Amino acid sequence: MSNISQALQKRILVLDGAMGTMLQRYNFSEEDFRGERFKDYPTSLKGNNDLLSLTQPQAIAAIHKLYFEAGADIVETNTFSGTTIAMADYNMEHLVYELNYESAKIAKQVANEFTKANPDKPRFVAGSIGPTNKTASMSPDVNKPEYRAITFEELRVAYKLQVEALIDGGVDVLLVETIFDTLNAKAALFAIEEVKEEREIEIPVMVSGTITDASGRTLSGQTVEAFLISISHIPLLSVGFNCAIGAEQLKPYLQRLSHETEFYTSAHPNAGLPNAFGEYDQSAKQMQALIEAYLKDELVNIIGGCCGTNPEHIKAIAEVVQNYQPRKTVGSSAVEN
Repeated sequence: MSNISQALQKRILVLDGAMGTMLQRYNFSEEDFRGERFKDYPTSLKGNNDLLSLTQPQAIAAIHKLYFEAGADIVETNTFSGTTIAMADYNMEHLVYELNYESAKIAKQVANEFTKANPDKPRFVAGSIGPTNKTASMSPDVNKPEYRAITFEELRVAYKLQVEALIDGGVDVLLVETIFDTLNAKAALFAIEEVKEEREIEIPVMVSGTITDASGRTLSGQTVEAFLISISHIPLLSVGFNCAIGAEQLKPYLQRLSHETEFYTSAHPNAGLPNAFGEYDQSAKQMQALIEAYLKDELVNIIGGCCGTNPEHIKAIAEVVQNYQPRKTVGSSAVEN
């Protein structure tokens, strides 16, 4: 079967849209989040989207299916908060391996069904590795700038458990995403390299940072170029940006990234900027036009959506992608896994 590197040489790959946006449509109650298994759990569980892979697996599978039907080549596992660090909010650290493993299995099963139905368009699963809710290079307390809520070593251990479970569950690629603190990302990448070495395996790795505002920097203060230099010592499949801003605002930073790197490039921006109610108003057609500007300039190899995007957005992106060639990589740094 074709692997993701081979597919990238032939065409632009489409990543899915937002899992959270789709889950909101279900309007799950506290009881729905708990299911039968956790009905007497002492902590409130509503909002723990990763837990739904165990309590509402059919909903997670249905969302993956909708994105594949819309034309996505890659879906992300429902594991954005799947570390012991993030799960501590719900006293569910002990479930981290199971959450990641089951999420990967659900996504892989749906992907296999679509690949089997159309072998010429293989579908892939990206293991979503979020940034956690702690930051290793900044203090959460303005009065104690030297204080750190988490250490590199704590992050490495947490990420390693998540990576092992995602690989065991069958993901095709690991996606370290929504990076606002590059030190957190470096801990994740270190953990990935450790697992690869211990198991004597190769698995492609995607990295996606977050430009937080018009300053063009990550939350921890890095420019596009600094971010790229910080992570380029690892043999990555792709590097890109997602979240925080819309496709229009992201374009200048993507241009800089595209010109500076030999890796494949990716983007999954939000559906514009949020309105006063925190909702995203950008339509699928509006986003399609903005993404087409990326494609005309040959800025990306992988394109999808983040906050506020749904299968309609992905369908519109998948339609326009067919008319364009992928960005050509310089040299051979993009990993052939």
